[in-house]
Amino acid sequence: MASSQFEDSIRVLEEAKRSKLYEKLVAQLKKDFELANIRLNISDNPSPEKLKTELHEKVYRLILEQFPEYLNLLYIVDVSEDKVKQIETTDVVDMAGAVSFLILKREWMKVSLRRRFET
Repeated sequence: MASSQFEDSIRVLEEAKRSKLYEKLVAQLKKDFELANIRLNISDNPSPEKLKTELHEKVYRLILEQFPEYLNLLYIVDVSEDKVKQIETTDVVDMAGAVSFLILKREWMKVSLRRRFET
């Protein structure tokens, strides 16, 4: 499934589980957060709902409290600035949810493309 076809974060995570790439997606998230020097406290195999919630809360806190680190994370994950600008909300909670979705879609793309080229 192409990443642009997902409706929300849970759909991305369900596809990762279905494709048996969920653990790799979690590892990729942790790796990119670590590269951005941001602590992401999630277990190795959280439920999709738990991961979605933890990521949303972390992005929310970054936007409010550590904006330069938030921008660095978007750069490291490779979330398009244009896609972030297309988010139509002024509510920080909604913005954090939308950005979390963009992060998950981009991380899913990395993991799924890597698998495609490994086999």
